[in-house]
Amino acid sequence: MRAHHLEETLRALKLFGMLDTLETRLGQATAGELGYVELLQSLCEDETARRDAAGLDRRLKAARFEQTCVLEDFDFSFNPLVVAAQIRDLATLRFVEAGESIILHGPVGVGKSMIAQALGHQACRRGETAAFTKTSRLLADLAGGHADRSFKTRLARWTRPAGPGPLSSSSTTSPCGTSR
Repeated sequence: MRAHHLEETLRALKLFGMLDTLETRLGQATAGELGYVELLQSLCEDETARRDAAGLDRRLKAARFEQTCVLEDFDFSFNPLVVAAQIRDLATLRFVEAGESIILHGPVGVGKSMIAQALGHQACRRGETAAFTKTSRLLADLAGGHADRSFKTRLARWTRPAGPGPLSSSSTTSPCGTSR
């Protein structure tokens, strides 16, 4: 079998991760760095990595975060009233698994949006979905549902983002809520 036939087959099967690394992996096999099973295993791992990265990218885009925030970058010394241990406990996402909700509240500028986005980002990295919005936008959207009688549909959309596990983040006065 010629390599171009294999490339056509990988393309037809939509195995683009394998296709992207095929030449490199075949070179490693030819050089004796990989055996047959190792070659196949490496190609499968390449495909898995590509799919995982693409899935994360889709979830992050769907969440509509204003910025990329991760808890590892949060400066807990910025606001000593933010209890780092509580936020780190929330980052375990046990509340999502339990079907519970959380609300972050406080005055403007204390880090609610950043924490909400960081928790949402953490959820996306774990394969969950998230939706981020400011409370004012959330309330405006829901109020529009009263006008056109789509309130229940809109509320369901906000409490259950598409995907395996819902985590919706809205911030300014309330961020990460889950509802199952």
